[in-house]
Amino acid sequence: MKSIEGFALPKNQSLYDRARAVLPGGVNASARFNPALQGPLFLERGEGAYIYDVDGHRYIDYCVSHGASLLGHGNPAVVAAVREALERGLLLAYETDIQVQVAEQLLRLFPGVDMVRYACSGTETTWHALRVARAFTGKWGVVKFEGHYHGVNDTVGFSHWPSLEKAGPAEAPRPVPDSAGIPPASAELITILPFNDVDVLEECLRTRAHDLAAVIMEPINYDSGGIRPTPEFLHAVRELTRELGIVLVFDEVLSGFRVQLGPALGQEVVPDLTVLGKAVGGGMPISAFLGRREIMETCTPVGPALHSGTYNAPPVLVAAMGAFLQEASRPGFYEHLHRLGDRLYNGLREIMERRGIKAWVQGVGARFGLLFGLDREPRNYRDVAKQDLAQMARFHLACLRRGVYLHHVSPHHGFSSAHTLADIEETLDVMDQAAQELLRK
Repeated sequence: MKSIEGFALPKNQSLYDRARAVLPGGVNASARFNPALQGPLFLERGEGAYIYDVDGHRYIDYCVSHGASLLGHGNPAVVAAVREALERGLLLAYETDIQVQVAEQLLRLFPGVDMVRYACSGTETTWHALRVARAFTGKWGVVKFEGHYHGVNDTVGFSHWPSLEKAGPAEAPRPVPDSAGIPPASAELITILPFNDVDVLEECLRTRAHDLAAVIMEPINYDSGGIRPTPEFLHAVRELTRELGIVLVFDEVLSGFRVQLGPALGQEVVPDLTVLGKAVGGGMPISAFLGRREIMETCTPVGPALHSGTYNAPPVLVAAMGAFLQEASRPGFYEHLHRLGDRLYNGLREIMERRGIKAWVQGVGARFGLLFGLDREPRNYRDVAKQDLAQMARFHLACLRRGVYLHHVSPHHGFSSAHTLADIEETLDVMDQAAQELLRK
């Protein structure tokens, strides 16, 4: 664990020492290892916009459960819904009225969508959605974009954050596995393309249409810091996939509900399938994929694509989703988030400019990228890969010492509806001090 001058974490260090004896790396998910700390942060609890570590420090939280706690930690409406559902049985593994009611709620928010199936994690849901797309089209190939993340399954576990030494030419990226243990044969079924390049996209899709089942993408590439698609690229991917009989999948695990109620891009472009997770569970582990009836009915028992699981849609988890949808639908919910974002992003830009630090603030809805070393808006992963990670780590540590938590695994952060303008002002004060500290290094 990194030693932080003037900032003691003795209980954290003790727990980390114990954890490494029984858990690989001392963690249960690799993303919980914070490279800036050289270890995980052990928490005592979370309340609203704040987290409290085992050593008694309070932080304003800008990790928000890696994006899952858009309502803040322990939202009362979600807690109440979960408690009520617990009275009906912890798991059941049967169908209940809750699954139907929440499906109806959800589908009203997504245009062009007819049916939904639930699962637990974003990883398994992207995997199921692509299986369904393959069964529906009778084809095997999948296109994904460099720098986009779709979970840790073997189907699309490629080129999330590849080293540029291995990634190949920018216009023709190689599929670089995200993990050891992914079979080399999986790479034969995946094509990696640069984001926001219409010419490369069209050439690939027209050439490979006969064996491409799906194109999957983050409609806002938050996993590379919040990169927006250009209007030309967005409409090209929709028109080409429709023309060529390829299923377009939007992975909205991170982007869903971040910008507005429902899909991040609204009705600008409607995909064939949408994958949801994180925020939609209100902090509980539930995900879903949804789409047009003719595609969704490829799922068993109607069609041939197996989608089943004991832990699909326990009432406790679905009730949490229902509570989230109700909270996010309240008048003023997104106006509040946008006020927070406007103040935070504009304030952070002003700080970096005034301090003379080269950094790009990429704020989109309730999530943002803070990209050190960049001075213009990134268009794709190769732009983001030029950022200064060492400077980022120093800034994150300087903020941590002053009570603001920014997670270092990916260059994207977020806030919740539980945050207040007072929290944002305190955060900006801390970030100003952290920026000043950077200049002394």
